[in-house]
Amino acid sequence: MEVWILFNEEVESSSAEAFEVRRFMAEGREMGIDVNVFHPEQFDLLVTDEDRESVLIDGAPVPLPDYVLPRCYVIDSGYFALAVVRQLERMGVRVFNDSNSIEMVADKMHTHQVLAESKLPTPTTMLAKFPIDMDLVESSIGFPVVVKTLQGVNGTGVFLIDNRDSFEDLMSFMEQTSPNTQLVFQKYIANSHGRDLRLFVVDGEVIASMERRSSNGGFKANYTQGAQVVEFIPDEEAKDLAIQCADILNLQVAGIDLLYDDGGYTICEANSFPGFKGLESCCNVNVPREIYRAMQQRIGAEYAAEQSGLTLKPAANLQIKMAS
Repeated sequence: MEVWILFNEEVESSSAEAFEVRRFMAEGREMGIDVNVFHPEQFDLLVTDEDRESVLIDGAPVPLPDYVLPRCYVIDSGYFALAVVRQLERMGVRVFNDSNSIEMVADKMHTHQVLAESKLPTPTTMLAKFPIDMDLVESSIGFPVVVKTLQGVNGTGVFLIDNRDSFEDLMSFMEQTSPNTQLVFQKYIANSHGRDLRLFVVDGEVIASMERRSSNGGFKANYTQGAQVVEFIPDEEAKDLAIQCADILNLQVAGIDLLYDDGGYTICEANSFPGFKGLESCCNVNVPREIYRAMQQRIGAEYAAEQSGLTLKPAANLQIKMAS
């Protein structure tokens, strides 16, 4: 089996994301999987119906892999990175996760629209519109209120505003200095102050989960910002909610973040290429191996169906290459 990882940093950098890519590379070697890492900018996108078996990388045609695993913030990387994912999936390459899901999950408002439509519990969320209707925010969401940038990651661009006066000051500042910044306002879940849950879902199964706890008394609990992490054994409600969320968003690999709500949970957000360094530090799980196994199982199922004459749902033009 051949897997391409799309990554927009130096593989040897000190970031958590680069560490995780190196984990994918090392585990792939041990499993006999051919793993190659490419920066999206290495691709040249040539749309043609003449060659559907290769793609241009560094100016030369390269045969398509079995899988592509995006591990970069394709929205922040600009249009080109997402276009690379679209090109590969339209050429029949299996992608964990596909471009539509990546784009949807990167937009927090869109994510909550889809989840609410499916009757899954999420905090009340409002898209900002300047000038801000303060009375509407107070009556529909209330204070304290969580303010988020539309596409922030790892806890960046997230603020807890305690009262109307502070909120009004922040909105006035944003309107004067950054009026084009897209913001959402969200109901504050007091029961989950300083703690939340991360459930890691791979192809419809929760493979591990952890509770994240703020180390400084703040309301955010992101591992990348110093939160403590401990293994969490999820009950059926938490597992079902995470699996349903991943399924509705069509995520084969997902980090589903839950908040403790009154007597249960509510979905804070979903992540289409979740980090796992913190998860592996507190749980007995090997995330790259679990993802590779899910890929192998899908290829095996497609091959078996092909041999028996059945038709599954794979993208057009798939080439079956069995794992070594």
